[in-house]
Formats: sequence, C-alpha cells, structure tokens
Amino acid sequence: MTHLRYVLLLAACLVGTLPLEFVLGTHVYRRWRRLCTAVLPVAVVFVVWDLLAIRAGWWHYDPNQLIDITLPGRLPIEEVLFFLVIPACAVLTLEAVRVRRPDWLIGDEPEPADP
Repeated sequence: MTHLRYVLLLAACLVGTLPLEFVLGTHVYRRWRRLCTAVLPVAVVFVVWDLLAIRAGWWHYDPNQLIDITLPGRLPIEEVLFFLVIPACAVLTLEAVRVRRPDWLIGDEPEPADP
C-alpha cells in the first residue's frame, strides 16, 4: 500500500478541492485553456529540472513509494502528476477566494477605465 501513497495524496488533493468547482462555481475546469496556460509552462520547467537532476545523480525517488510507471529519464509518473495536480488545486483555491471575497484584490484585476 505504501507504493500508492504519492498517488493517493494527489487524489486527495483533487477530491478535496473539487467541491470548490461545483459548490462555489469557480469554473476553473470549465476554462481548461486558461488553466493549462497557468499550469503547463511551469510544469515543463520543473519536469526538465527534475530530469537534469536525476541524470546528474542529484535527485532520486524511493521506489517503495511509487507505482512503478516511469517515464523516459527515470522520471516517475507521480512527479509529473504532482506538477499538474498541485498547481491546478492552487488555482482552484485562488478562484474560490475570488468567489467568496470579490473585494479582495489579487493583482490581476483589469485596470479601471478612465472616467
């Protein structure tokens, strides 16, 4: 069961934030292009980073914690999923804050029009 720990943690993150999509109506998953624009570039950078660190021998993963699906470069699938799931959950949480507290400025609001 320990080999599922990483995947189960990622699944719990998704399940734990999923109500924000439907109960609060954040519409993050409905706007999948916007989500991909936010998540994919960063995921690519970190995947490359991990691949370089693995190749140099600076980074490794405990095989007892993994499900034994390894991508080229000895990168565990769980690591790629981490770089997709956790940022998606963070975006979902941020959008939930926007729904509940629309008066809170986050920093990406459009500039007010000149009167």
